[in-house]
Amino acid sequence: MTAKTALITGATGLLGRQVVKAFEDKPADWSVQGTGHSRADGVKVLRVDLGEPDQVEAVLDKAKPSVVIHCAAERFPDRCDKDPEGTRALNVTATETLAALCAARDIFLIYISTDYVFPGKPGDAPYTADATPQPTNLYGETKLDGERATLDVFKRAGKPGGGVVLRVPVLYGDAEVPSESAVNVLMETVWKAQEPGASIAVDHWALRYPTNTEDVGRVCRDVAAKYLNTPDHSTLPQILQFSSEDKLTKYEICQAFGEIMGLSIDAIKPNTEGNDPKAAVQRPYDCHLSTSALKQIGIDVSTQDFVAWWRREVRAFRK
Repeated sequence: MTAKTALITGATGLLGRQVVKAFEDKPADWSVQGTGHSRADGVKVLRVDLGEPDQVEAVLDKAKPSVVIHCAAERFPDRCDKDPEGTRALNVTATETLAALCAARDIFLIYISTDYVFPGKPGDAPYTADATPQPTNLYGETKLDGERATLDVFKRAGKPGGGVVLRVPVLYGDAEVPSESAVNVLMETVWKAQEPGASIAVDHWALRYPTNTEDVGRVCRDVAAKYLNTPDHSTLPQILQFSSEDKLTKYEICQAFGEIMGLSIDAIKPNTEGNDPKAAVQRPYDCHLSTSALKQIGIDVSTQDFVAWWRREVRAFRK
């Protein structure tokens, strides 16, 4: 059997790197090509400006993928607010262009989205895939617009199901620098709390469901295989959601890291005040995603244990 090709955008990023590895783990079934921008090496990861349709078209025609996993995005809410035009260009316009080029070539597209498309009001979660989105910030708005662009393009092309959305929550995993992940960076917070005179306020209000990038990569591969092996994609869901069931505030993540490392977090103060009404970025309280749509089509939704993964990562095994 000839291996299919998977093309991963954002292949140099926190998630993209693990999606590449997930497909590489099945070399009999898949060959893999990544695209990136500032960190692309031009060999394993091709340098492609997703804002330039000619470059996108060229890489699709060169790689001839069966599936594109679209990981590239501006995903930090604070940065989105500082550059709304650039955020919309990448998260919406470039996504619509990529979807149109994939639809024209019968390439299956998986668009990575976020739990922040939901308002996260207390008592609303868990959100099913068909729940009504209502983002509270620009990041969520642009990702929702990217979802709609993806689905609309394939619908207009008469190919419903040729492009699907996969929503995920906050991610952690193997990072080049801690700041790549809103979870990993909290390990730095725990270390800073060891400095003399330190006093650090950390959110103890919003509920997060940190999900490992390796698990997301595996789900992307399994979804690609499922849809490509189903003759009529329109019989399958067009919006999918994946999440860990580990429920933690950022403060509780710091508590876990302190316990793992044997470090005191006395200098870290839990902030239970919630959103500052004057803050530019309003974050949801609880956007827990239901994984029922994935389960219904037979996709494994198991996830790694948060504390166990971090013990292995920092080699903090207790006797």
